Amino acid sequence: MTTPPPSRRILTRLLSGAGAGWGLALLFRPRRVVAALCPEYPPSRLWVVRVLGARLVAQHAVVLVAPEAAVVQAASAVDLLHAASMVPLLAIRRYRRAALISGGVAAAYAALAPRSLSR
Repeated sequence: MTTPPPSRRILTRLLSGAGAGWGLALLFRPRRVVAALCPEYPPSRLWVVRVLGARLVAQHAVVLVAPEAAVVQAASAVDLLHAASMVPLLAIRRYRRAALISGGVAAAYAALAPRSLSR
């Protein structure tokens, strides 16, 4: 596995720290996050927000512990798949804003994380 230089590892860890923070907010304060960002999201589906939060915490914890290229690329691929999975939800009004936010954050990480490895 390729280990990026120290300055790039710091950037990689900052991105993952932000991702882990977002995941913690979704996991432990889903009602507050949803009320602030997409109040039309059904309260009966808050468990989905918590599951996403748990996935994000686990994923970004792995990157924080091992910021090697292969790990970052795998995490980026997972987020790219998540972003793609949000596309069909854009057609459903009550999920549209949540899908835009969740998919947008995932797409941003998928685009930025591999760049943190570049020289």
